[in-house]
Amino acid sequence: MTTEPPGSADLDGTFAYTWDLVGDPAAAERIAALGVGTVVLQAAYHSVRALTPYHPVHRTVHATHAAAYFPLDRRHWDGMRLTPAVPGWGVDTPDRFGTAASALRSQGLRIEAWLVLTHSTALGERAPELTVRNAFDERYGYALCPAQPEVASYITQLVRAFCARHDVDEVPALMLEACGWLGFEHGSHHEKTAGADLSRGCRDLLSVCLCAACRKGIEAAGADPSAIAHVIRRTVDAELRDGARAPRLLAESLGERAARAVLRHRQSVVGELTRRITAVAPGREILLMADGDPQATGPDSGLDLGRFDGRATAFVIKCWDDEDRAVTRIEEAVRAGDRPVIANVSVLDGDPAHVAGKTARLRAAGARAVRFYHAGLASPARLGALRLANAQEAAIAVTSTTEGAA
Repeated sequence: MTTEPPGSADLDGTFAYTWDLVGDPAAAERIAALGVGTVVLQAAYHSVRALTPYHPVHRTVHATHAAAYFPLDRRHWDGMRLTPAVPGWGVDTPDRFGTAASALRSQGLRIEAWLVLTHSTALGERAPELTVRNAFDERYGYALCPAQPEVASYITQLVRAFCARHDVDEVPALMLEACGWLGFEHGSHHEKTAGADLSRGCRDLLSVCLCAACRKGIEAAGADPSAIAHVIRRTVDAELRDGARAPRLLAESLGERAARAVLRHRQSVVGELTRRITAVAPGREILLMADGDPQATGPDSGLDLGRFDGRATAFVIKCWDDEDRAVTRIEEAVRAGDRPVIANVSVLDGDPAHVAGKTARLRAAGARAVRFYHAGLASPARLGALRLANAQEAAIAVTSTTEGAA
């Protein structure tokens, strides 16, 4: 009798960057000692400045643009305007992802490829007409719009290129971040928006994309994009200038029909994008970073999880905020969808002593597994909390197995 190897929804894990591992011969063993079974490893990622406190060579890495961390065959990109850049920072090696993944596999760890899809200022600057455009006809240069056919083709090709380089036995799962729209919320350099005290409703209105492709999609879904733009401009200005807070729900600002059209368009685009990705990644698990609030934009795709007809092996739900709200979010995702739910838990903020208790509550709420953020960024005390949470989970699993056998 043979048994299937454990899948992503059966193993706890942690996120890691390639620069945490490449050039540090002790890194893979240090991560394995945390008690995880899986590592979500950066394969394509946006710009960032990160600390590398445990690395023997460097203490910070400044990734100045979005890049692919695996070798690119330029023949795969002939005739395409949007092409991934290569990194020029950290310890150099021909295949950073492959080098890091090999070290992790030598410690018995399972690898998930972490792919950030629509977040790229470099590509947004190269093709501004393919970026998110708000109701004031302003572009968000960091945010490629997935409704644009050229963007969807770029995303599909990025996944295809990765899968051609690393087969399913090496990397059985893909973790998809920014598989949808990035909105107004974005940590730009020297951000100067906090003092306006924008409401959540106003931020959501400023996150509605009205580029040519989205206008076409919204119109096909049954609403007038020009009328939507007019309402958004009027509502946003009323809050910015007069202090009249925008309603929390899009339906209260735009009307039921228009709001439904916007959300139906978004859900359709993300669903089609995941189907295209699955087609070029046969045999892989697709782990979709998702938010159960259909209005949400950002790294987690805002979806009606119960009606999502795209391809996803599991939904990965962010649980970085207040413990009670995180537990509620997991419960709602479990009730709404028919797929396993993985909790994305940050150990970088708050009291590390609470990580184990929070993790236990998320498991009790229905999370099948946990991904801890982030093995390369956490202090020794926070890594200790991650280790304790994993030890607690392992003890519970052993007890459950023993009771089941009895």
